[in-house]
Amino acid sequence: VQLQASGGGLVQAGGSLRLSCIPSGRTLGSYAWGWFRQAPGKEREYVARIGWTESSAHVGDSVKGRFTISRDKAKNTVYLQMNNLKPEDTAVYYCAADRAYSSLVDTYGIEYWGKGTQVTVSS
Repeated sequence: VQLQASGGGLVQAGGSLRLSCIPSGRTLGSYAWGWFRQAPGKEREYVARIGWTESSAHVGDSVKGRFTISRDKAKNTVYLQMNNLKPEDTAVYYCAADRAYSSLVDTYGIEYWGKGTQVTVSS
């Protein structure tokens, strides 16, 4: 299974982007999904995660109020809507999937990772 992340790009501060992630090879319908990011010289960090229900959506403190995670079960796609982007949001964003929702808070032991999509926010 490969996770295909897309939607990154260059945007000015205050702008918006929507990232998408879709698996190839399997639907992963029962899996929980997450987004992580890694800025140059920094460790990969948790951004958001979602389980089977929309009520399970959670975002990290650094993006709370600006980012939203959602999933379209019919399209087998997970999204990360990013609003009011800041230069410190610049990073490579990775989607991830795991059977356990609880696993998607750190980078260890996650079953599937996407290759990442670059987000650059200019000031």
